[in-house]
Amino acid sequence: MHVVDTLPAPRFDNRFVRELPGDAETGPRRRQVEGALWSAVAPTPVAAPQLIAHSAEMAGALGFDAAAVASPAFAEVFGGNALLPGMQPFATNYGGHQFGYWAGQLGDGRAISLGEAVAADGRRWELQLKGAGPTPYSRTADGRAVLRSSVREFLCSEAMHHLGIPTTRALSLVATGESVVRDMFYDGNAAPEPGAIVCRVAPSFIRFGHFELPYARGDVALLRRLADFTIDRDFPHLAGQGEARDAAWFAEVCERTARMVAGWMRVGFVHGVMNTDNMSILGLTIDYGPYGWIDDYDPDWTPNTTDAQGRRYRFGWQPRIAHWNLVRLAQALSPLFADAAPLQAGLDRYAAVYAACDRETIAAKLGFATCTDADVELMQRLHGLLQAGEVDMTLFFRGLADLDSQAPSLDVVAGAFYDDAKGERLRAEFDSWLRRYAARLADDALSADQRQARMRAANPRYVLRNYLAQQAIDRAAAGDTGAIGELLDVMRHPHDDQPGREAFAARRPDWARTRAGCSMLSCSS
Repeated sequence: MHVVDTLPAPRFDNRFVRELPGDAETGPRRRQVEGALWSAVAPTPVAAPQLIAHSAEMAGALGFDAAAVASPAFAEVFGGNALLPGMQPFATNYGGHQFGYWAGQLGDGRAISLGEAVAADGRRWELQLKGAGPTPYSRTADGRAVLRSSVREFLCSEAMHHLGIPTTRALSLVATGESVVRDMFYDGNAAPEPGAIVCRVAPSFIRFGHFELPYARGDVALLRRLADFTIDRDFPHLAGQGEARDAAWFAEVCERTARMVAGWMRVGFVHGVMNTDNMSILGLTIDYGPYGWIDDYDPDWTPNTTDAQGRRYRFGWQPRIAHWNLVRLAQALSPLFADAAPLQAGLDRYAAVYAACDRETIAAKLGFATCTDADVELMQRLHGLLQAGEVDMTLFFRGLADLDSQAPSLDVVAGAFYDDAKGERLRAEFDSWLRRYAARLADDALSADQRQARMRAANPRYVLRNYLAQQAIDRAAAGDTGAIGELLDVMRHPHDDQPGREAFAARRPDWARTRAGCSMLSCSS
């Protein structure tokens, strides 16, 4: 693979491959990889790489100006056809629990990291191509990705960042000029679809599963090396040494995970496939597959068709699933500790931090200075009404910020109801709740203006609803890739009113209720 030296490339310092043991064999032959955390493998070149979207913020952070992004060389590199000086492509080796069951070796089946870039400000960013071809961990798959899933990952990575929720980022979206065959509905009707590659970016892509695999294989020496490396590179602020430092590290992983999931719950995001191999050690939202956004409030909703029966990864279960996953991580790290007490302390930290974040969410979404026990019950009562009334979560909370507490009226959120008949049947109960809420506001320390500002900062006007993403995908498949950039631009300012863009803040239309891609999705990508 040729090296491009015409772009203003960042400096690469590839510590993962330099400091951790690698696979003796190179190339994409499928295999079980023992005693190693990565395998050298190059992206498979594509026919006609074409840049169709990029994050200007992420490009700037990496030192790519507008001219560099617009150059053919940029599409060549981030479409997998060329490398920048200093890049060393590799795929990593990890395992994981999928839908509650140990799955053994998994690894980066279609993700190939190009290297670890060090930006001008000293921040470290690992650049990873998703859909760049087969790796040793691809099993029976082709290592590619289709346009629809790539658009969704690109958009949601950036949308979550602008919502203030910890996440991996996206640098670019490149069309490959090739078709990828996928059975979208798993019904035996596979068909060709346009292919694409996302370059996603994060300080680290290390997952819970990276620690689970050496534990499952009894390779404690490799587990120790990985833990030391992760702490040294990704948690350099942790003081102390030995078990005390390990315990502080695990507690921080638990805290970061709690804050991430609390962010999901605040805005109505449902990950859809919270397997342990999809959990970041940095507490970042990672692997945007069959995710979804709550339209009508329903804690039992999952966007993943594979999860439709058991609903393990439903919206309301996400906090407990994150805890379950942390227990699996604690088990994997247990050989590094003399007893379980420090690990249990970390798990207790998760519970305490999540509970505190939940109370902060209640206070912020309802516009209170602080959250009392009575406020928790008030929010629980509201959630029950929202579910019974089939009410749009985003629209309701955003509209509630405009409530006149002196004359509370349901009219301020009338547009949030999907079923007017249900709304009418529950009107007396909603009115009762609003009166109770208004009385609580009268006793709060915040002024009306402060309350509204607090609520608008916590309750976005715009979220990446599945039907909006699907509309951009449909237009891109028809040749109009500008729709992706337009939607990305809206999501850059999710809390602001954007005159002329009201259509992006509308509730889900009736036609999108059951259409594929607009409500539930499969893992096929």
